[in-house]
Amino acid sequence: MIKHKKNLKLAIIGLGYVGLPLALEFAKKRLVVGFDINKKRIKELKYGFDKNLEFNKKEVKSIKKLKFTSDPKDLKFANCFIITVPTPINKLKKPYLWPLFKASELTGKIISEGDIVIYESTVFPGCVEELCVPILQKFSGLKFNKDFFCGYSPERINPGDKLHKISNIKKITSGSTSQVADLIDSLYNEIITVGTHKAPSIKVAESAKVIENTQRDLNIALINELSILFGKMNIDTQEVLAAAGSKWNFLPFKPGLVGGHCIGVDPYYLTYKAENIGYKPKVILSGRKINDSMGDHVAYELRKKMKKKNIKINGAKILIMGLTFKEDCADVRNSGIENVIKKLQQFKCQIDLYDPWVYKSEIKKIYNIYPKSKIVKKTYDGIIIAVAHKKFKKMGINKILSFCKKDHIIYDLKFIFSKKKTDLRL
Repeated sequence: MIKHKKNLKLAIIGLGYVGLPLALEFAKKRLVVGFDINKKRIKELKYGFDKNLEFNKKEVKSIKKLKFTSDPKDLKFANCFIITVPTPINKLKKPYLWPLFKASELTGKIISEGDIVIYESTVFPGCVEELCVPILQKFSGLKFNKDFFCGYSPERINPGDKLHKISNIKKITSGSTSQVADLIDSLYNEIITVGTHKAPSIKVAESAKVIENTQRDLNIALINELSILFGKMNIDTQEVLAAAGSKWNFLPFKPGLVGGHCIGVDPYYLTYKAENIGYKPKVILSGRKINDSMGDHVAYELRKKMKKKNIKINGAKILIMGLTFKEDCADVRNSGIENVIKKLQQFKCQIDLYDPWVYKSEIKKIYNIYPKSKIVKKTYDGIIIAVAHKKFKKMGINKILSFCKKDHIIYDLKFIFSKKKTDLRL
């Protein structure tokens, strides 16, 4: 029997960029258990520390109806489980669903009759019902849509965005039956002030999520390709976009490195499913190919410009400013700068890294380079400004120029500064 909304007791499984905001918001309305397998993460959250820097201590500690735990036994409190674990891609650009499967297994061992399992993790169409539900059935011994029910409500969290928070981003909801769909929609409307969109099926909701970022990916790919073309014609891309943008219906996309947990990942979930049903995507994969190649493009353009200035590339000191996938956040997942660094290392450049937002130990694990805390003046042959952090803007171009040798290249990937003060822009 399906529970009444007022009797729902929530457990959020996974307390990263998606799960923590969700847990904090729901706990303003009802009792919530927040679960994560990372014991260090739980210890930090109990103290009020969010390593992702999305919430301060006061914001975390002020919520009294939220219990943080890494003990699966505490999940027995709940009858409605929301799974928010990461769904990245592997080295072959294929969906890596192991965290999702393990979370489903954990939940399957706990659920009982009438319980609801809602997935928020990004997946391909059909994943919940075709792959996750069988796991839930196997470990619970219960029958889907008779003894337990499912829903899908894709996350729309935007890390680092203080304007668009979970409560004022419209939420897609869905359920495995019409009655469950209504219940789930009503549940999310408790915390979403701008309302929800109830999709007619779980598959529709899954599809909507992956095409949101696929659409952005393709639009950015077009602009990236245009920036390469304009560069070959010695035309400034930013000036072209400013001119074209004077028309009311021109879409304001900019060139750049495409990374993060969504845009650089979600299209591969869609193409994976497409290929599994016998369809070879053309446009989507073309866009991905362009965006995946931009790191190499940046490195080659820097090398070409250095050669023109008679700056020796072998042994050149290069400073990378910005390592996160976007401005003013600590998220380094799938950062587009990684390919730039790898290619410059192949050119035998000496790479220094600087980003005031990142955890240095985390960066050391990724690049085997410990980021700089302080930048020494007159040190660098080239500087790549890769992320538009407010702190970089505040620093100003003159201070950044002071870090350079007499002969140098400043490559401003984000158009932070005027082209008169820099040598290269995308």
